[in-house]
Amino acid sequence: DSYGLLALLLDLKWRGLLPVDLLACNLDQGQPNFPKHILPDYLNANGIAHRIEYQDTYSVVTDKLPEGSTYCSLCSRLRRGHLYRIAREEGCSALVLGHHREDILETFFMNLFHGGRLAAMPPKLLNDEGDVMVLRPLAYSAEADLEKFANAMKFPIIPCDLCGSQEGLQRNAMKAMLDDIEKRMPGRKDTMIRAMTNVRPSHLLDRKLFDFAALDARLTTGQDISDDI
Repeated sequence: DSYGLLALLLDLKWRGLLPVDLLACNLDQGQPNFPKHILPDYLNANGIAHRIEYQDTYSVVTDKLPEGSTYCSLCSRLRRGHLYRIAREEGCSALVLGHHREDILETFFMNLFHGGRLAAMPPKLLNDEGDVMVLRPLAYSAEADLEKFANAMKFPIIPCDLCGSQEGLQRNAMKAMLDDIEKRMPGRKDTMIRAMTNVRPSHLLDRKLFDFAALDARLTTGQDISDDI
């Protein structure tokens, strides 16, 4: 996804449709057996401006979490903090990430099942400090399409299991669930993404989004007030 995003941004810049300077960034988080040469070799060979920084967040995660815990959530938060810092240091107007459709759906269901909230990852977000804009241009792109693109472009893919195989990863479970739904009912992933653009606060239970207490029934004689569902 990151390779695909970079290729698309470079193409837009080459066509004159993206009049900005691009800086590719990778954070080496100290995972065992991380192939340090792959990204610099690729970026240098293609003349792409880049910054690769080493921060041993892997040791921080393994030290802070009890044995048997999954690393992904804390690792992701630490990585995001460093990326925000790098964006500030480089004077970047935005931090552009390669999250795709499946990433967003998996995050939605992780928040739903494990966090008790309705939230995903928006295509555009201002960080909590209010100084870094986060963009996700691939939010509506299917993972399978990006995989086909990566294979066609022969990107040097780095494996994502460098931390070792961990049983019970929540994101893997969400991915398997979504793939099963899509297999049995093709097109459901697109439907789910569309649903995120069609929210009805009055049909949920969040009093902060809708003032249920202020509702006032304005009925005429004989009016039917049955639910429409």
